Amino acid sequence: MTIRYVADSGDLAAVEAALGGVDRIALDCEAAGYHRYSDRICLIQITAGAETFLVDPLSTDPGPVLRPVLEDSSIEVVMHGADFDIRLLDRDLDIRLEGLFDTQIAASLLGITTLGLQGLLEERLGVSVSKQYQRADWAQRPLPEPMKEYAAYDTMHLHRLADELARELTDRDRIEWAREEFLVLEKVRFEDRTEEDPVRRIRAARDLAPRELARLREALRWRDGIARERDRALFRVVGDGPLVEVARRNPRDLRALSDVQGLSGALAAAHGEGLLSRFHEMEGRAETDLEAYPRNETNGAGSGGRPPPEVESRMARLKQVRNARASSLGIDRGTLLSNAILLVLAEAPPANPEELEQVEGLRRWQAELLGEELLQTLEDTMGSGD
Repeated sequence: MTIRYVADSGDLAAVEAALGGVDRIALDCEAAGYHRYSDRICLIQITAGAETFLVDPLSTDPGPVLRPVLEDSSIEVVMHGADFDIRLLDRDLDIRLEGLFDTQIAASLLGITTLGLQGLLEERLGVSVSKQYQRADWAQRPLPEPMKEYAAYDTMHLHRLADELARELTDRDRIEWAREEFLVLEKVRFEDRTEEDPVRRIRAARDLAPRELARLREALRWRDGIARERDRALFRVVGDGPLVEVARRNPRDLRALSDVQGLSGALAAAHGEGLLSRFHEMEGRAETDLEAYPRNETNGAGSGGRPPPEVESRMARLKQVRNARASSLGIDRGTLLSNAILLVLAEAPPANPEELEQVEGLRRWQAELLGEELLQTLEDTMGSGD
């Protein structure tokens, strides 16, 4: 297996030549979100035949070369856990991937409990891959040779793994399940959530008083600005927990700020005045001007808050059906059918197969496999007054 690092237009020409006429490639992307403020694509690994290319999108634009291949549904693109990578390809390279075969999805539909790539390669192919660089900084340049080798292993064995999983899916009459899941995943797109209230991502924020919550919002914006300036991941500036504590304490000076466990004295000294100034400016706001914690408008199917007793009862019965079938198939319950879909069915029970097929998020294979039992269960619960 030949490994080539691609960092300029001349190298890209070799990639284009290697991809000409192929009907199958393996693909993976590395991002830097664990270290950097931006989770931009920092490396693209492509295996085509006996060649593996490590494409550096920070040095050259691979979009024009990769787009015709990745958007051609006749070319199979083998990936593992492709959701995040597909979103990044959409955002960073304007690529809408087609022809997907996701080995993680395939494994889950077979009931395999080891879903990480390293574990699957070792369990299914006897290939041992180091985990040393799982959380490496892929934005650093130059990339050390061991990191390049590690990255290449992410795609070098995917074809063999996909072949084995596809054979087993076919033997167990589950290949169509997988194909439908692949098609659904191909359609995911990057969603910009920068306008979302940042306190939603912090569980402890739900317990804060309105003024404490306002201070937390200011603290999160303060951290975001520092992280953006330093190009560092948010948690590498300061974690969520210390910021919640800062919001509760409302420190009046730098000494009090630096006393908060988890917030370094260096950070307080360099940027603390800015945070304290933010807190001071908001002290004059009236209570009526403070935003409460944003509540979910719905619980997933149109009603707010906790479902009524009859819905909870139907939900419990539907779970029994789902759980029993998942056990007999030997796959995870959530893989077979998510609780979110069951809640939709419990809140707005379909009366027939046609209505069931219209439920958003319900796959065709799931309806064919479970539809009759689900509809009968809903009919029984409705008839019994549950």
